[in-house]
Order: sequence, then C-alpha cells, then structure tokens
Amino acid sequence: MKTLPALALCLGALAASLSAAPLADIPFQTATGKTESLKDFSGKVVLVVNVASQCGFTKQYPALEQLFKKYGPDKFVILAFPANDFNGQEPGTNEEIQKFCTGTYGVTFPIFAKTHVIGAEQAPLYAALTGPDAKFPGAIKWNFTKFLIGRDGTVLARFEPSVTPDDPKVVAAIETALK
Repeated sequence: MKTLPALALCLGALAASLSAAPLADIPFQTATGKTESLKDFSGKVVLVVNVASQCGFTKQYPALEQLFKKYGPDKFVILAFPANDFNGQEPGTNEEIQKFCTGTYGVTFPIFAKTHVIGAEQAPLYAALTGPDAKFPGAIKWNFTKFLIGRDGTVLARFEPSVTPDDPKVVAAIETALK
C-alpha cells in the first residue's frame, strides 16, 4: 500500500520534468504506438489541433486538409491529437479514428494516438502548451483548439475552436510563420 504514494510521487516528478523540457523534446505517441516529438518536424511550421470525430467542429477537417495541401508537407504540417475529453466525442480506437479521418474526410496529415488534453491524465505536450508558463496559458475548452508553432519551436498563436482553419487570422499567421 505504501508503494502507491511513492509511485504517485515518481509520476508527478516525471510529469514536472517533461513539462519543464523544451517543447520540441516532449514525447507523444503515434496511432501505431511509436514515440515522436516536435523534433521530428523541425524546420516546419506546425499546427497542433485536438480533434474529435463526433463534435460539431468535426466539419473543420476539410479546411485543415486544404491548409495541409496548400502549405505542406515540406514546410508545414498539421498534427492532430484525438481527444475524448469533451462529452465523449472521440470514443473510437486509434484504428477507428484513422479510418474515419481518412475515409470520411480524406485526411493526409498525421493523426496521433488518443490523447488527454485536460485533466489529471493531460499529456505532457498539452501541459506545456496550456500550463501557467505557456505563452497562451489556460485550459482547453473544447475540441479543435489550435496552436501554431514556428520553425524554431516557439508557440506563435492559439486559436479557439470556433476559429476555423480557413479564417483569415489563421491563414495570415501561418503565412507569416512560413516567411
């Protein structure tokens, strides 16, 4: 029974050390279980988005795909992180989510493993993006929150779910980052 508090203490220390690590070094999982980080996309402008298949904002997938086709994949990439944190709107398995995104919306940008973006199990990447020391701190309020990260790993902008990927503010921010 004494091992549970010790384990909790170790996990807390690990989470703290990961959130203190440079953003580019924080690991996350692909849908197939491989570990990657933003380092794998160095030199590119990155748009990180928490997504869900059964959300009212799911209709943003085509606009995201258009951005990816227009600016990527050499200079720009979208990293989508499915999250089931808001009203259970992403209930599927990683395989089901991949099939839905590619089959329904023709998505070609990377869709990663299901990730917690809020709460006690929040992924280290999202803890760094939203934590008190983040450039744009504050909990994610819903699916399809977007973070724009520059080629140097600096977080440049945060866009709330109601701001669509084809909104002139998003497009201008991406184009400025690509210069």
